[in-house]
Amino acid sequence: MEVGAITTVSVDPQAVAAAALLVDAFADYNARFADITRRARRRFERRDWRQAGVDARARIDLYGICIRETQGRLDVLLDDRLRSRALWIALRQAYEQQVAALADRELYKTWFNSLSRRHFHTRGVAPELEFVVLDREPYTEGSDAAAHQCYRADGDLTVLCDRLLADAGFAYADRAGCAARLASTLTARLPGMGVLAIEAIDILQAVFYRERRAYLVGRLRGGHRRHPLVIALVHADDGVRVDALLTARAQISILFGYARSYFHADIDNVGAVVAFVRALLPHKPLEELYTVLGRAKQGKTERYRRVFGHLAIHAEERLVPADGQRGMVMAVFTLRDLPVVFKLIRDRFAAPKDTTRGEVEAKYRLVFRHDRAGRLVDTQEFRQLRFPLRQIDPLLRDELLTECADTVSVEGDELVIAHCYVEHRLRPMDLYVREVGEAEACRAMCDYGQAIKDLAGSNIFPGDLLLKNFGISRNGRAVFYDYDELCLLEECRFRAVPPMREEDETRPLGEWLYAAPADVFPELFVNFLGVPPRLREALCAAHPQIFDPQWWCAMQARLRAGEYVDVAPYPAEARLSA
Repeated sequence: MEVGAITTVSVDPQAVAAAALLVDAFADYNARFADITRRARRRFERRDWRQAGVDARARIDLYGICIRETQGRLDVLLDDRLRSRALWIALRQAYEQQVAALADRELYKTWFNSLSRRHFHTRGVAPELEFVVLDREPYTEGSDAAAHQCYRADGDLTVLCDRLLADAGFAYADRAGCAARLASTLTARLPGMGVLAIEAIDILQAVFYRERRAYLVGRLRGGHRRHPLVIALVHADDGVRVDALLTARAQISILFGYARSYFHADIDNVGAVVAFVRALLPHKPLEELYTVLGRAKQGKTERYRRVFGHLAIHAEERLVPADGQRGMVMAVFTLRDLPVVFKLIRDRFAAPKDTTRGEVEAKYRLVFRHDRAGRLVDTQEFRQLRFPLRQIDPLLRDELLTECADTVSVEGDELVIAHCYVEHRLRPMDLYVREVGEAEACRAMCDYGQAIKDLAGSNIFPGDLLLKNFGISRNGRAVFYDYDELCLLEECRFRAVPPMREEDETRPLGEWLYAAPADVFPELFVNFLGVPPRLREALCAAHPQIFDPQWWCAMQARLRAGEYVDVAPYPAEARLSA
């Protein structure tokens, strides 16, 4: 992120040495990142799902570990000059020169920024000490620069499909049968894709792994059209087989979405692969693509670039309170014209909330490292953000300075936020079901029920099931985004409501029904939905299990026994027929 011209300074040997240390440190991090990523293939082939989960968490934690190691090395090298601004100005210049010819140099620059900001506790940005640019794409390569294999369609499509499956190198249960079903399914879908004939299929060299599936990601070329194509593989008892073919952009967008855990894909040039995928999903923001490939810090950089670049260009833009009910734990605001929300922990929580700031932060860390199953929005944690006061709604400014004074302050003509979470903006579900027609509202309620089941299968209980805590995505999916009461399913005690005695009929529920902190009464969920009877009936008919304490207890037993509850990241219609 560079602002302004680079100031010419005399060469400082210590700065040059420190720059080389940082370049080497990022290369070391990258190599360790790749080592963990490459294990995904072995885990898939051996069906070692437990270790795959361990690897996923270890890779997420790796960045912080390597940053701390690098800080220690810098301490030794720079000694009492460690916080010399003059040295870091020279160091930044030397570092830029050393990474100028490297692939993915923007990732190197984000690495530098992580270290610079930690040493100087930067409030806002310090252009002379970090890389700050708001109007530059983080890659210069075209989409064709990504390593991929081209399969020309100059004969039988089944033969082409067999070749691309063979090149993936797995031990298939029935490769010929998979290739035949793949070819026939693809042929049947061509009219709906607007493609008259297939000229070629390009498949990225890297196989994408996540949870218990592997994906071959590519594009179909026909005429002047390039259409996304993803082949999903599963490892069954008898070997690997093709489970699904995704050709609808909406389905593939969800697969690469902000509610999913990160892919493990062994990629040499991340920017080129991002360019490849973005050419097929042009609406997908860069921060989501980098993040879903496991480059969460670069995702943060791209989100910062998009938000503050937008504010710089659109002087009329305003930060305003987000739509929906006022949160008891979080103050939430948004940009009018950009689909992101900022969430700040309030200084004090209204009753009946009895949690603490530390406990709320722990919930967000849990989600960051957990399988999100397509139902938990990915959240990025930011510190020391500066917003122009003139672009902040006065009512919002007053609320933040009053309710979040521990983390919000005014410095000159800027509002400084010491700590917040940033997420993709969703339409609050309680508003959504009132805004759309009954049929669409019923569909959303049914997906809300499925979201609760999907989360349960991944060992997550949302805690607060009110519709205001769920949002509806652009693709119509219900996604949970309020984490202050979220917990692991294994921590809950699901109970049936005891029979009501005659003398209890006129007493409030809380006076005759005792509930310990971990107690949950699923039968009562329906009482708090706050929707018209028709929507409540649609949910109860589609998902009666979520109101049954025995179903929840059975789910807990399945998880304790080590059973994996499959939550497919694509709809049933994407699956190949047997």
